[in-house]
Formats: sequence, C-alpha cells, structure tokens
Amino acid sequence: MGTFAPRVSFVIPLYNCLSLTQAMFRSLRDTLPHDLSAEFIFVDDGSTDGTRSWLESLADRSVHVLLNLENCGFAASVNRGAARAVGEILILLNNDLVLTPGWLSPLLRQYARLGSTAGVLGNVQRRVDNGSIDHAGITINEKGKPEHIQDISAGGPAAWFRGWRKVPAVTGACLLISRRLWQELGGFDERFVNGCEDVDLCFRAISARKTNLVVLRSSVFHHVSSSVGRKLRDERNTLRLTLKWRDTLALFAARRWSEHYLSEEWRHPRAPTQLRAAIQVFLHAFRLRHTPPAFVLLGTEAAIEHEIKRWRQDLCLDD
Repeated sequence: MGTFAPRVSFVIPLYNCLSLTQAMFRSLRDTLPHDLSAEFIFVDDGSTDGTRSWLESLADRSVHVLLNLENCGFAASVNRGAARAVGEILILLNNDLVLTPGWLSPLLRQYARLGSTAGVLGNVQRRVDNGSIDHAGITINEKGKPEHIQDISAGGPAAWFRGWRKVPAVTGACLLISRRLWQELGGFDERFVNGCEDVDLCFRAISARKTNLVVLRSSVFHHVSSSVGRKLRDERNTLRLTLKWRDTLALFAARRWSEHYLSEEWRHPRAPTQLRAAIQVFLHAFRLRHTPPAFVLLGTEAAIEHEIKRWRQDLCLDD
C-alpha cells in the first residue's frame, strides 16, 4: 500500500463546542472537490465536553488527532497541528465555521495564480445568525488598529470583477498558506494569546515580499468567537502588535487617516494655502499616489502614540 500524500492539510484547533465541530466537519467533507487529496488534523486544547471521545471515534487514515495536555491557546495549537502536516498547502479552519459549496476552489485558483508570490489568502465570512458580512479582509484604521472589512464592495467593481483584493491581513478563522512559507515565517508567534497572531503572520508575509489576498468568490459562514474567553486579551494583544509593527501600521493607516482628513476638510474648509496638502491627501486616499504625504504619516504616528499611552494607562503598564 502506497504512502498517503495529501495536497492540502486542514488544521483545526478545538476547544469544546462539540456540536459546532461536528457540523463544521460534515460541511467540510461535503464541500471538498472529489479529486482533492487532503488530511484533517484536529488539535484539541483541553476540551471537557465530550470532544475527545468523539475524536476517538474518527477511524480514518486521513484524520489525525493531537491532544494538548493543557490549554495552550490558539497559536500554540495551530503551530502543533501545522508541524504535523505534510500537505503542500495548509488551510486553517475554526471549528465554528459552516463551509459552503464552492468555497475552496477560488482559494486554490488564486494560490496557483500567485505562484511563488503567494502570501496568506483569506475569504469572505458571513455571520451565521443574520448572514451579514463579518470579514472581507482586515484593514488598518486611522488609529493604526486592525479591523475587519465588512463591505464586500470595498475596492470597487474592479476588485469584484477580478474576484480578489489585496489586503494587509486576513483572519486566522479561515486562511490558506503554503506549508513552505509557514515554515519560513516560523508559524504563529505564541506570545499573542488568542488574538492578533493572524495579523502578525500576514505582516511577516508582506515583509517577505509576498502578497496577501481576500478571495471574494470564496464565502463561508462563521458563528464568530464561539469559544468562551476568546476576546479576553484583545487589548494586550493589540498593544503587542502595535509595538512590534509600529511603522508598518502607520503606513497602512495612512489611507484611512487621509480619508478622515478629507472628510473633515469637506465639513470645515481650511485656508487656501492648504489646498496643495489637500490635493496630496486626495491622491493618496484614492490610490493615485502610492506614498503618503509626510504630514499624513506624522498624523498616523501621533494617533498610534496616543493609543499606546492609553493602553499603558488602562492596562496599568510601566513605560
């Protein structure tokens, strides 16, 4: 009997929520192309709700189960699962997703199109409760903080016609990355505890001159942060991300800062001598100028510094 060599390794971290896990796995298997060779790696992070008994019942050579001795968190669990993977492609999936027919093929097509420049690829995620868009990529707002894009039309008709849009980052709830790039980047930084490890990974991919995309023709449903305690460390994680990637965040924030500046300019016109500055900001905001004006960068850097001071005060951290 030959050695099983999957092309895609699905890495699925688990922590309780057994019924959601079972539904996700059914939808995953039901929506995969028939000719796709795949393995499924479950990493249980200390579940106590019967998840481990269910995992023991999965008698399939394509299913691998790893059990953490203690609760290690999302980043460590994914890293452990990815280290076990042998596929060319890694796809990370939350256990509270509902996969829909046709969700995977657009991701694989864009991965193939990018070739060696492929970074981290994500998709559109809709909320299970009301169908609204929870994620169509991650942008950086005018304060230098990551936030989900929740408008599928962002990027305009050209992006929709192409079926993809470049983004700074995508969520780790459902992402694709080559196993080789994952290994080169070192996987998730485990200093992030259940938050921002995905954005950090995407920034490292950009630093390695790779391209991150959200694939607009791939869509799934998401129960959104079903695990208890998922959001407890958001502020600390975002502070850590900001301190690590301050200059990068300032650059990404410049476009949103420019849009905010123009909005204020429209409501409260300034002196005519500032018209040249407004034109420069306009060109940058509408992607007609790649490099932000110097005073825009100063504005984003000041906004980020203000957030850092607020975090240090709110979290009672020393300077």
